Amino acid sequence: MTTAKRDTYTPETLLSVAVQVFNDRGYDGTSMEHLSKAAGISKSSIYHHVAGKEELLRRAVSRALDGLFGILDEEHARGGHAAERLEYVVRRMVEVLIGDLPYVTLLLRVRGNTDTERWALERRRDFDHQVAELLRAAAADGDVRRDVEGRLATRLVFGMINSIVEWYRPDGRGMSEREVADAVVQLVFGGLRKDA
Repeated sequence: MTTAKRDTYTPETLLSVAVQVFNDRGYDGTSMEHLSKAAGISKSSIYHHVAGKEELLRRAVSRALDGLFGILDEEHARGGHAAERLEYVVRRMVEVLIGDLPYVTLLLRVRGNTDTERWALERRRDFDHQVAELLRAAAADGDVRRDVEGRLATRLVFGMINSIVEWYRPDGRGMSEREVADAVVQLVFGGLRKDA
């Protein structure tokens, strides 16, 4: 019986392994040796696909960031009342987070120790600011409460959404992606919507 060689890794499958190792060990605590062992390939095989560990990090956080920024380009995020757009964006943020859970988890754990991490943090801040602008617009329209300071409300919303990476496990026995998104939207907008 022969065993298949594991040197058939593609950049995408290698990235998936790297994200898992980065999430388990931390980016700073991961060496190329750790990555090669986890992938079952030699370090030189990894270098065939990427320039190094930081390129894998950049590809991984780019995937998460592209997913988040893509939300803002979707039709329902661009048109209509600000409160409706904000609700749509919040729902989609949950869906993207769950759909790309390992990648978003890694994005939320970067600390700014490398050029790639600083770049990712800056892009995250840009995304956060754009969502905060939607919240401000909804408040200006009178559709959400004004008695909760906008930056605080935004941080609380992001805190709730981002905490999902710490407890959500897509094992089929817990809540579905839709159930989580529905619960987040209900809690956020039940508290933010201005009473009629």
